[in-house]
Amino acid sequence: MVPLTPTGIKKMTKISSDISIVLAGEAGQGIQSIESVLVKVLRKAGYNVFATKEYMSRVRGGINSTQIRISSKRVFAPTFRTDILVPLTKEAIPHLGSRVTEDTIILGEKATLGDERVLDVPFTKTASEFGNPLFASSVAIGLISGILNVKAEIVEAQMQKLFSKKGDEVIHKNSGAAARGHEIGRQLIMDKKLLIEADQGESFDTELLLSGTEAVSFGAIAGGCDAVFAYPMTPGSGVFTTLAGFSHQAGIIVEQVEDEIGAINMALGAWYAGGRPLVTTSGGGFALMTEGLSLAGMTETPFVLHLAQRPGPATGLPTRTEQGDLNLVRYAGHGVFPRIILAPGTTTQAFYLTQKAFNLAAKYQVPVIVLTDQYFTDTYYNIPDFDLSGLAVENHIVDAQDDYKRYALTSSGISARGVPGNGPGRICADSDEHDEEGRITEDLNGISLKMKEKRLRKLARVQEVAESPELYGSSKYKKLFVAWGSVYQALKEALDMCGCEDIGMLHFSQVYPVHPKAREYLDSAEKVIAVENNQTGQFCSLLRDETGFEITEKILKYNGYAFASDELAEKIKGVL
Repeated sequence: MVPLTPTGIKKMTKISSDISIVLAGEAGQGIQSIESVLVKVLRKAGYNVFATKEYMSRVRGGINSTQIRISSKRVFAPTFRTDILVPLTKEAIPHLGSRVTEDTIILGEKATLGDERVLDVPFTKTASEFGNPLFASSVAIGLISGILNVKAEIVEAQMQKLFSKKGDEVIHKNSGAAARGHEIGRQLIMDKKLLIEADQGESFDTELLLSGTEAVSFGAIAGGCDAVFAYPMTPGSGVFTTLAGFSHQAGIIVEQVEDEIGAINMALGAWYAGGRPLVTTSGGGFALMTEGLSLAGMTETPFVLHLAQRPGPATGLPTRTEQGDLNLVRYAGHGVFPRIILAPGTTTQAFYLTQKAFNLAAKYQVPVIVLTDQYFTDTYYNIPDFDLSGLAVENHIVDAQDDYKRYALTSSGISARGVPGNGPGRICADSDEHDEEGRITEDLNGISLKMKEKRLRKLARVQEVAESPELYGSSKYKKLFVAWGSVYQALKEALDMCGCEDIGMLHFSQVYPVHPKAREYLDSAEKVIAVENNQTGQFCSLLRDETGFEITEKILKYNGYAFASDELAEKIKGVL
């Protein structure tokens, strides 16, 4: 890219492999609608797309923005760099701060924005010609499509789909505004006021365009989820509403419960009866569920929970992102009992790991927590379709006979699981310590001690089937970057940007129990650096506790934003 030229022409020269487009405006100006349509339009045109958003916790006012990366190659992470900016309000440019540089092409209303760098586009005037200034968002959709040489009929088809339920007049006006925006975009190119070269790939209609929220939801369905219970809390609510949208097709019971305590207890009741429910929440909601989590530990009731993290303490920054709840889910609940914590780094992992979570919960009769965050749930990009051939719903339920003992002592710690109504045997459960049949006991040096040891024996079994951490980069690495969860894609791309031959990334999609070979990976490096989206390096502490390996060097970010790949690459170069 080059800055504004003396002739007033803004150029982007041969950046066809990767263009970063940022749209920003006030809440209520349709920024998310622009994003939802544009990514589909650009995908249909043959571009690979990546989209993520940041938004304020208010219904109106404040500034929201979305970044859409398009490329002839696959892209999976945000960048700090902004190639094209479309600000729909004056406050958008200062809000984005240093992301807007001399190289950024700014398309907007110069008089409104008061910035000489702006290439003037009459959004409000054009939208008003179709009856409402709010149609500026539709103009923006057309404008970007026109600049990138997307066929007008592709834009028209997506606008028709977006407004299909709002009547012919709304469809006609918004489609007209988009068509006019498309004309303006093409005119900018033809008049050579804007020179952009962008290579299009192929249009793969069979590929999926999924957010993290959708990937978790579809993974739950593939795992046999038949109910979802929740009290709404951003950013975990997206999974609840997505599953509600598919409830009739997938046979899912949906219940918005009065509070989080009710949600977890309702789910435990459903698992006890043989169901496969999901609970979805965020950190503050999960804090209320800890007594229920302990109940699951004592009664050895399977349980699956999705927790989408956001910054705390308390209400914190409710619409921002952070990997700040690992300690919470690792140590939540009173007493000692095993659990499994999964933290997908890609939408593909989110699908398969959530599906697996239901089978793990059923087999080992422990809580399984799928840990995501706001950035992960609200981000989406195109991926190949899932392979469903090897997936199965594993219930691990037996017919209880007359001599059935729900908590029979076994060498593995896993007792055969019966449910009420399956066979003549009685299924006894109680929150107090109990004997093999489930009857309350206070035999401190006898059966109660054996029950404690039995429950903990399951942890070793779970560790045997733990997800192996993924090594990316050189197998002969000297410097090893360690990450977990949503940092995966940004770190992977950042390492590619650095181009060093002796570095690698070790990514954990199961953070607890830790895979037995984790220490071998760590010991093989001359230098280990952790990359985490929290303030203290919570996963470093967990690794130290589980493996004895101390990671002293960390790259941490905790301002409510996710890592951008180019920003992270600069930090890595500084460390190296």
